[in-house]
Amino acid sequence: MASIVIVGVGLAVAGFAGRQALRVAPQVAQKMSEVLKTMSSESAGFMSGSKFHKGGFEPTMSRREATLILDVSNNAPKNKIKDAHKRIMLINHPDKGGSPYIAAKINEAKDLLDKK
Repeated sequence: MASIVIVGVGLAVAGFAGRQALRVAPQVAQKMSEVLKTMSSESAGFMSGSKFHKGGFEPTMSRREATLILDVSNNAPKNKIKDAHKRIMLINHPDKGGSPYIAAKINEAKDLLDKK
């Protein structure tokens, strides 16, 4: 008998909680859309992808673009450039499903930075 009462009380609590959630949902959705609008207008925060460079490749590769591709500093030593190239090529190699164009750009960046 006590278990039936406990089940009934549990169902009543679940019903009231669901009802309250449905009442609050429109307000929460409105606040979330306002927050997302603010974040996209400021282009800040982890959801906007600010860690990554926006835009495509330049027609001729510059040193700046090469350092962005390999994620090294402008005055990085050759062994750092080599390690960064190897790390990125392991991820983007065409034999592993990567794009041949991206692999060519990674190689071009390494060659450009190795010239110094």
